[in-house]
Amino acid sequence: MPDAHFNPSRRKSRRRALDVLYSADLRDVPTAGVLADTLQRMGSDVPDHMAYAVELVEGVTANADRIDELIASYAEGWTLDRMPVVDRNLGRIGVYEIVFRDDIDDAVALSEVVELADELSTDGSARFLNGLLDRIRVYATR
Repeated sequence: MPDAHFNPSRRKSRRRALDVLYSADLRDVPTAGVLADTLQRMGSDVPDHMAYAVELVEGVTANADRIDELIASYAEGWTLDRMPVVDRNLGRIGVYEIVFRDDIDDAVALSEVVELADELSTDGSARFLNGLLDRIRVYATR
């Protein structure tokens, strides 16, 4: 059944996945190691939302080449290297959910990424990611 409505647990999952992807990207270290360290620090107190966060991190990592290719193709005037680290990794999460997850409604995935960008990144980031992900949704998923 599609995730057609806002789900606070999924929001927490996306935020935690962003934390892991951001940290790995910023430090230029393998994502799997950052994820393992994150889970180890939680010990036996792993919140329920971490299951989907792990799925997101592993899905983005497993499909990184295709995801980055789509972002680079549809980013209109931006290269991956020029994007703020937060935007680059929110874009990766959004592309993963839109292109590779049939159980997530595209509009929900797009909206969640845009809201996180509005909260966590630059003034123009939400608008940029909205346009980017919408172009990918329309043209790359046909």
